[in-house]
Amino acid sequence: QVQLVESGGGLVQAGGSLRLSCAASGRTFSSLAMGWFRQAPGKEREFVEAISWSGGSTIIADSVKGRFTISRDNAKNTVYLQMNSLKPEDTAVYYCAASTILNRRSMDYWGKGTLVTVSS
Repeated sequence: QVQLVESGGGLVQAGGSLRLSCAASGRTFSSLAMGWFRQAPGKEREFVEAISWSGGSTIIADSVKGRFTISRDNAKNTVYLQMNSLKPEDTAVYYCAASTILNRRSMDYWGKGTLVTVSS
């Protein structure tokens, strides 16, 4: 089992930045690929970005390319999502997820989410 706890969400103005964190416990963090997903009000959950267990590979959604960056610190069992140039359409609950394989569709473990609100 893996427990994931997100933090760092909040209210920010358009054009601003936030950094989300996800702390993991349980199964060896460094063996897992990690990802971020989001769900806006009235919409389905969508993939944002993911990173391999080593940090050497990432995949990213076109909608956030050039603005969001995922990273991880295996010594701290934590994955981050740096979000810059935020737009109102980035408003969503952001979820951290873990998987044995780097991918954008199927994840094995999920956090409970943290809310990001971007005001115009």
